[in-house]
Formats: sequence, structure tokens, C-alpha cells
Amino acid sequence: MRLTDFWARMEQAFGPAYAASLASDQVLTQLDGRTIREALDAGTPTVVVWRAVVAAYPDRVPTRLR
Repeated sequence: MRLTDFWARMEQAFGPAYAASLASDQVLTQLDGRTIREALDAGTPTVVVWRAVVAAYPDRVPTRLR
């Protein structure tokens, strides 16, 4: 998954403002206790990060975006 696709999915699922806040502020256990931005900056593949987001927020991510 390209980074632009990742951010487009984040914005579709959470809205632009909340997606940015979530990425910077929310620590996910699935990402070894890092935020989304920290994981991406560390080189974690976007598909791995996206799967962690889906696992953490299954009710917020529409099926079509999974």
C-alpha cells in the first residue's frame, strides 16, 4: 500500500482532522507501543500499520477500506 493510499483511507475512516490527531497521539499496542506516525517514520510498512489501525478500531473502519 502506498503512503498516499494509507492517508486517504485514514481520512475516509476518521475524517481529516481526527486522522491526523489519531496518527500523532494514539499509541497502539499492535505497533509495539508506538503511534502511527512513529511506526511509519521507523519504516514499518504501511500495510502493517493499516492492519493495526483496523484491529484497534474495527467499528470505525468501513469494510470497503479493509
